Amino acid sequence: MTGVSRPEAQALPALGARPGGARRARPWAVPLVRRKIVVVGGLLLAGATAAGALAPVLGGDPTRMDVAARLAAPSRAHWLGTDDVGRDVWSRVVYGARLSLLVGAAVVALALVAGVLCGLLAGYYRRLDNAIMRVMDGLMAFPAIVLAIALMAVLGPSVLNVVVAIGVVYTPRVARIVRGSVLVIRETAYVEAARALGASDGALLARHVLPNCLSPVVVQASFVFAAAVLTEAALSFLGVGVPPYVPSWGNILPEGRLYTPWLVLYPGAAILLTILALNLVGDGLRDALDPKARGLATDKQGAA
Repeated sequence: MTGVSRPEAQALPALGARPGGARRARPWAVPLVRRKIVVVGGLLLAGATAAGALAPVLGGDPTRMDVAARLAAPSRAHWLGTDDVGRDVWSRVVYGARLSLLVGAAVVALALVAGVLCGLLAGYYRRLDNAIMRVMDGLMAFPAIVLAIALMAVLGPSVLNVVVAIGVVYTPRVARIVRGSVLVIRETAYVEAARALGASDGALLARHVLPNCLSPVVVQASFVFAAAVLTEAALSFLGVGVPPYVPSWGNILPEGRLYTPWLVLYPGAAILLTILALNLVGDGLRDALDPKARGLATDKQGAA
């Protein structure tokens, strides 16, 4: 006999087939979309993004002053009223959404690039670990808002400086998460095998280490986004953020403290809903990308 007989060959499972006819695992996005709180957070975030993107259409000119209508109550002409110099509050809130989301996205990009780079180097190269992480620990020793205020006092008020200051504040949070993941991944069997086959450090980091660090980084990015929006509003409220003429949620809040309550209500509600949306999406991403949570959900579905 030369090989397996035809009936026996037909009985063998095909290469790559799943035993027992098991279905393929569902993509992580499917359970994410099925969670109602994540959908609510996504809709709120999409609404804020759309308002910011369409600000010139929805809000008009946020710097136009109507002194005769200063501190006017909400009306048809001014949906959310006017401030102390007659500027339309609705227009400023809509443009504030654009600024807050722009600053948040830029801070996330800066913190991820710097944090991932520092975390990879500190976790993979033992000789760099102590030096890099002591710098990160030094930055984390200061409260976030205090460090941001100090950096803004040095850099001066501008949108770019706000991004740099907040990005520096939240870079250590990303670096510590990446370093912790790299310390585990670099000791795994597949990394050791690739190293034994002669793979360079750059290839190991790019092909094996970095892709397996991305799940916690993606989750952390959503929380950094929320923290950046809140920190930018706090800096503007304290007068050390963006210049006063730039529409910002934080710039509107102190005016309401001095004049009328609706100047506090509307930007405060916008900040609250945006932070809530980002946190809901972040919680959903954490549960969807966590292997343990996915395993428990799969077991429950199988038992049902």
